[in-house]
Amino acid sequence: MGSNVAYRTPDDLPEVIPVFPLSGALLLPRGRLPLNIFEPRYLAMVDDALKGARLIGMIQPDETRAASRSRPALYSMGCVGRITQFAETGDGRYLLSLTGIARFRVEEEMSVVTPYRQCRVTYPFAGDFVADAGAEEVDRELVLETLAEFLDANDLKADWEDISKAPTELLVNALCMISPFGAAEKQAMLEAPDLPARADVLVAVTRFALARNGDDGETPLQ
Repeated sequence: MGSNVAYRTPDDLPEVIPVFPLSGALLLPRGRLPLNIFEPRYLAMVDDALKGARLIGMIQPDETRAASRSRPALYSMGCVGRITQFAETGDGRYLLSLTGIARFRVEEEMSVVTPYRQCRVTYPFAGDFVADAGAEEVDRELVLETLAEFLDANDLKADWEDISKAPTELLVNALCMISPFGAAEKQAMLEAPDLPARADVLVAVTRFALARNGDDGETPLQ
């Protein structure tokens, strides 16, 4: 589901946004991320977002830096998304989907009274606002070949007819978002400067994991 609002430049986005730290959760421009919200502070964040521009910044905690358990250190880069689907469950949870708009760099964490965290950010990647930017430079055949190797190594099936028809940006971003890799690998995909570089990171990380799997006889990708 797309957004009813068009964001064409960084000036279309606010300087201060709420952030949702969640390890392993990767949101990319025009990607869709489903979320199950149940913590009171993040329920409040969604309530406030729905009253305004419906924007939430997804960002991963940086476990390599010391911080308190309730307030983890954050990576310097995340991706802001707009709530494009929303439902209440009846048991106090919200189910929603965020559609990615653009990646942001954290310039400063704000001192706020809200139970959730907010950051002053900039949006350094102009290409994020342009659908399919750089898609023609992606080695699509290599991406598909690597995906086939991954599926075979894990005894998984896929609908190749649908995959073959998927636009390149959608294919690469979806594979990155659903990949089973850790926070550091997903952060590397997020921070890749453009779509071709992101595809290269995806292929490199996947092939490294496949090679490691072949060396130790285990299947760490599942």
